[in-house]
Amino acid sequence: MSAVLYATRAELTKILTLPSVWIFMGVMLALDVLVLAQPARLFAEAVAAITPDGVIEIFAGEPEPANEAILGLLVSSSLQISMLLPVLAAMIAGQEFRSGQLGLTVLAMPRRGRLLVAKILALTAFLLCAAILIAGISTAFMYAAVKDWNPGLLLSGDAFLGHGKFVVFAVLFSLTGFAITVIARGTLAGVTVVVALIALTMTQVPSGAAPALDALFPASAGRNLLLDAGVNRLSAGPVHGLLVLVGWALVTTVVAGITLGGRDAR
Repeated sequence: MSAVLYATRAELTKILTLPSVWIFMGVMLALDVLVLAQPARLFAEAVAAITPDGVIEIFAGEPEPANEAILGLLVSSSLQISMLLPVLAAMIAGQEFRSGQLGLTVLAMPRRGRLLVAKILALTAFLLCAAILIAGISTAFMYAAVKDWNPGLLLSGDAFLGHGKFVVFAVLFSLTGFAITVIARGTLAGVTVVVALIALTMTQVPSGAAPALDALFPASAGRNLLLDAGVNRLSAGPVHGLLVLVGWALVTTVVAGITLGGRDAR
């Protein structure tokens, strides 16, 4: 166990000393702030116009119960920028292949199963922090809108449940992107596959033609896990979404372990 902990700390140090990681994180968080700042005034006006019976109309849409609508928007605000986290995970995975550092890492830790576990634990710790930071930014913007109405809503059990589901999605999908890159042994290939998986959900082509197939894609599973079926068109329920995300992360990680153990380190 101590060997795994030391290896995990070493892998986390690698992640934290990659300039590309901090550049990407900085751009991603700046983009998050920019995107959330655009509709902030309109949403504040919608909150100010909440009816006495607790109904809100967001951006000229259908009237909805205010609590549910605000919590749904809180989660969806985090969801949209989190689609970049699997790309970041793919970049982290591909860094060692590009620099040729993997061979040295394997020499230092010949047991590749232990090496993969250390990499997964280190990446999970990093992703947890990144996802929590994204959720914090969404909460800050939401607080600015609801502080004069019901700021306690952001500290409710439903709010924390939404954040928890978001963090689970962000970590599992990102681990999938990491594992795919290890399997492909290259950043470009890993990023390409991750972007293709996201695009399949964003275009909504599978959801219209074959909802059951759409529900099997990780980005769609995240949408099914996090969003409200009463407001959004979903292809499955939240439990199904969670199982799909776990399945993708588990299967791709196992295949990555087999791939890492069956090839010469280069």
